[in-house]
Amino acid sequence: MGATTYDASANKVIVLAAGGTGGHMFPAEALARELLSRGRAVTLVTDKRGHAFGENLPEVPVHRIRAASPGAGIVGKLKAALQMGLGLLEARALMRRLDPAAVVGFGGYPSVPTVYAAIQSKLPALLHEQNAVLGRANRMLVAGASRIAVAFSDIEKLGEAQRAKIVRTGNPVRPAVAARRLSPYEAPGATGPIRLLVMGGSQGARVFSEVIPAALALLPEEMRARIHLAQQCRPEDLEAARDALEPLGLARLELQTFFRDVPERLAACHLAVTRAGASTIAELTCVGRPAILVPYPHATDDHQTANARHLAEAGAAWLVPQPSFTAQALAGRLSSLLADPQALVASARAAHDWGTADAATSLADAVLAMLDGGPAGRTNSYNADPNLTDHDQSHNARRSAAGASAKGAAE
Repeated sequence: MGATTYDASANKVIVLAAGGTGGHMFPAEALARELLSRGRAVTLVTDKRGHAFGENLPEVPVHRIRAASPGAGIVGKLKAALQMGLGLLEARALMRRLDPAAVVGFGGYPSVPTVYAAIQSKLPALLHEQNAVLGRANRMLVAGASRIAVAFSDIEKLGEAQRAKIVRTGNPVRPAVAARRLSPYEAPGATGPIRLLVMGGSQGARVFSEVIPAALALLPEEMRARIHLAQQCRPEDLEAARDALEPLGLARLELQTFFRDVPERLAACHLAVTRAGASTIAELTCVGRPAILVPYPHATDDHQTANARHLAEAGAAWLVPQPSFTAQALAGRLSSLLADPQALVASARAAHDWGTADAATSLADAVLAMLDGGPAGRTNSYNADPNLTDHDQSHNARRSAAGASAKGAAE
């Protein structure tokens, strides 16, 4: 009989380090859920501002260390440096106490001390980058990381020397969104309803509340009478938007400060108008819905424009920079798209082909492959490639099967 291979890391905890915002925390939660389902122990490290997984995953212990984003001016930067230094000392002590199998960083400055302490301790470290531009926190850590899991085929501000570490996993979406991966897309008919979904990210977008009513007012009356508009607004913009939209004679109008049923609304919409944050991109493409993307112009390193550019180049969306997002331009775009339903169908298919519903599975595969010491894998495409790792090939096979089923349903 052959000797049984003993996995020394199997009973060790995997540490997830994440900043406090949902864009960092949700992928960490999705990976935690997947690793727990595979029998792996998981713990979360964040700072005092970071939200724990709470009621979603109460079994995941949370450790909080000090961290800070660089402040304004010399004093702000010195204070941040002091907090980061103290956080590093805390993270080193935590690594010694936990003796983890690996650390996975999800970006945000609160992730830096923990991932850096892991790198110093020669622990395997994987970074997950949600955007098309490598985030500033991840840039500080990338040289020492073992692998870099990405959602986009090309990552800006990533040096050539680090590209061999890339494995493309995608960005996890909520289970309720993933469940709608196979929802078929049907373009609006010649006389039926036209369902528009407008979302401005977690805080809404004032420009949408200003431009959308003015643009719809420019459309022909018979077209407005078919529109079902569901729009997210900031609380302070809600009444003004309602006052501007109600006289337009829309078939249906729903204005809310927060949608709790985004998966259902995504699946039902004919066209979305949104920002281009990583989570929004992941959800749009998972379900496969055409979108007009208006990147937030003040995002760090203009990463939302980079995100939107990838989808536009794939034929999955239309990129409109905010300075060009005028009532006249939007009315013209809506008129042309609604007069050409096949353009919407083609965009929906391209979005679906670009997206994935199993990023959490692929991310967990990448983490465990890293522990096994397998090759990092090099891929700029989700399509089959004989040079990809087994992890990537299995990921592609799942994507192809899902895509074929969805297209069959749509056709």
